[in-house]
Amino acid sequence: MQKIDEIIEKALQSCKKTVKSSEKPSILLHSCCAPCSSSVIERLENHFKTCVFFYNPNILPHAEYEKRFAEQKKFLLEKGIRLIEGNYQTDAFAKATNGLEHLGEKSIRCKECYRFRLEKTFEEACKGSFDFFTTTLTVSPHKNAKWVKEILENIPQFSIFNFQSSIKPKPLFIDFKKEGGFQRSIELSKVYGFYRQTHCGCNFTACESE
Repeated sequence: MQKIDEIIEKALQSCKKTVKSSEKPSILLHSCCAPCSSSVIERLENHFKTCVFFYNPNILPHAEYEKRFAEQKKFLLEKGIRLIEGNYQTDAFAKATNGLEHLGEKSIRCKECYRFRLEKTFEEACKGSFDFFTTTLTVSPHKNAKWVKEILENIPQFSIFNFQSSIKPKPLFIDFKKEGGFQRSIELSKVYGFYRQTHCGCNFTACESE
């Protein structure tokens, strides 16, 4: 299995012809929350010009969403990293998971939630002319990294938006929980005093965790 540094180096080599040697390639990082983004940004910031995309309309209630977004914003301001907030489209999330509400956590409902957020991330990456796009979702041991990989790597091929854009951001799949990534996120959360949520975000998991 490739180490994370080897995956990053391979990605950097792949864009040598399109990125000036004096510049870092750009990457749009979909983030689910500040705690998960902390160790991922630590991994990426020396290699990429990183921008964070906070797109999580699955998070309910709105007060919980605002709390998590505020933590993300505060952290990135301290790091000097650009933040893009996606639209809080709870109706769109409900539509994406329609008919799957009764399924438990780690079911196909979660896979569709991944797809919903990562498709929007790819769209934003195209609009912003980023070289790469990726996600923090694999930091958590509760997320299915194989599903994330499948979705991330197939989006550029099957997304409708792909055919409307001349910019083709590349997916960068990394299982960020590996090599102590999850443990590091916990350590950094303590350093920064992050609010750490008790469930993934949607009302379904909130009820299931009670």
